[in-house]
Amino acid sequence: MPATPQPRRPRRRATRVLAAAAGLATIGALAAALPASAGQDTAGGASAAGKKRTVDVQLLSFNDFHGNLQPPAGSSGQVTEKQPDGSEKKIDAGGAEYLATSLRTARKGKPYSVTAAAGDLIGASPLLSGLFHDEPTVEAMNKLGLDVTSVGNHEFDEGAKELARMQKGGCHPKDGCFEKGKKFKGADYPYLAANVTDEKTDKPILKPYWVWKHKGVKVGFIGVTLEGTPDIVSADGVKGLKFHDEIETVNKYAKILDKQGVKSIVTLIHEGGAPASQAYNYNCDSPGAGDGISGPITTIAKGITPKVDALVTGHTHAAYVCSIPDPSGKARMVTSASSFGKLYTDTTLTYDRRTKDIVRTSVKSAKSAKSANHVVSREQAKAPDMTSLIARWDKLAAPVANQPVGFISGDIPGRGATTPEAPLGDLIADAQLAHGKSLDPETDLALMNPGGIRSDLVHKASGSEGDGAVTYGEGFTVQPFSNTVNLVDLTGAQVITGLKQQVSGSNAASPKILQISDGLTYTLDMTKSGADRVVTDSIKLDGKALDPNATYRVAMNSFLAGGGDGFAELGKGTKPLVGSDDLKAFNEYLTANSSADKPIAPPKADRITIVK
Repeated sequence: MPATPQPRRPRRRATRVLAAAAGLATIGALAAALPASAGQDTAGGASAAGKKRTVDVQLLSFNDFHGNLQPPAGSSGQVTEKQPDGSEKKIDAGGAEYLATSLRTARKGKPYSVTAAAGDLIGASPLLSGLFHDEPTVEAMNKLGLDVTSVGNHEFDEGAKELARMQKGGCHPKDGCFEKGKKFKGADYPYLAANVTDEKTDKPILKPYWVWKHKGVKVGFIGVTLEGTPDIVSADGVKGLKFHDEIETVNKYAKILDKQGVKSIVTLIHEGGAPASQAYNYNCDSPGAGDGISGPITTIAKGITPKVDALVTGHTHAAYVCSIPDPSGKARMVTSASSFGKLYTDTTLTYDRRTKDIVRTSVKSAKSAKSANHVVSREQAKAPDMTSLIARWDKLAAPVANQPVGFISGDIPGRGATTPEAPLGDLIADAQLAHGKSLDPETDLALMNPGGIRSDLVHKASGSEGDGAVTYGEGFTVQPFSNTVNLVDLTGAQVITGLKQQVSGSNAASPKILQISDGLTYTLDMTKSGADRVVTDSIKLDGKALDPNATYRVAMNSFLAGGGDGFAELGKGTKPLVGSDDLKAFNEYLTANSSADKPIAPPKADRITIVK
């Protein structure tokens, strides 16, 4: 049963008009003459020939939507706003109904407007979208006017063939069509994957770039995802694919676009940074350009050719608008709009009709790119077409989504936790330990990767289930990946090495703190560096020091058991045993350990002692 067919939104194309001006004496004057039919530009009043030399192009962008058609719950659905007095305010934001309204409002009075995204629009999605393999989200993106997007790592959760179906359409090969008599039409916008090639052909699996054209204005878009995608996606999802260096790839295609006469170029890159403040309106150019941001995107931005005029980024779910110098030392805008449709970025690119390039002098110049993040407020009107879309898919999902699976006595932060050890992470680890013991009573401990926790559990009812009730749909939103709970044997030394890999190797710059089951404790000393941050002598199981020479039965999801997220040592386990999927294990734990009269209390998250 496919999604409701939607009419293809016509691509905005440049109107090609040949004009001649009588009496022009020089070639220069001829070049300056513009078609009288073109009207007035946003850059100012019309010239004698009908147009000014420059025109302002509006670039609207967002990233990491992750199928959040409905407003995300709890802290996952909030943004932080810095107030004039230095205090911070939390604002509820996000949801497709409000994102569509925000974008449509922003476009008003902007005849040159293009909307782009930087990956992870799908994957790790709540049940409303994930249950239907994200067809509802692609349909929503078509409706809200998305022009182009790069791929992100989560676009590969179900593999390259499924990603191709997202682009081209067609019913799911196993689940078929979701609505009787309706076939999924695919994305109206191109997915760009310049640095992802087929191992056999060495050719990009999707378009590497795309050129937006409108009334003689051309802007090229190059799309890439992070080179390390295979490290954070299941092996099946990236089988047969190669992921190439981001800088080298972008520079290669920037040259190709330049040779084609496309001088204005934007890179959509699914890699990001960490601003010094979580406030969306934080000035990350203080005290100097780009001083307030760190992480992979800073190195990448400094290496990408000056031919690229702006970078729209993602992956870290952070909010920032920064000016990071390009290799020539010239300031260049680098933006990210948080996640889940809570923000959008509005960037003005000043396009020079004569040079066909973006005017880029200093970041403070009136003629350089101007950019700001804007809150997708829930106080504005909902877009009716999005409301109808959500209601249609919600009706299909309701029989599954609304089933209560357990009860909680208060909010249990997961994705929105402000500490490395999340209360929801502890709960999930305990659930996996319990599932492991049901398979093998000798199971000793469980480990959970933090990136696998996609939301919070919120006490307030989201529907008619009542406060405190946890529905299947809410559990799905927390753990949407369909990983299995696996058991493996690891030596104590391997467990210790695995814990140290949280803060070393590929995780040194951005630590990934594993969530641990009840009984496992240790100290994390953040005043130290690298692997030394994990204090070896502090690692204990049920109060006893972990024995490096002993063998322990460890439960973890299939992603971690495959060495994902940089935990290569955890991928070396022996005597594997595959259990049920992690969502089922979680739901069964909630059902067995809670009731309306005896709900589960939020865990204290005190298993890891943090030294700062």
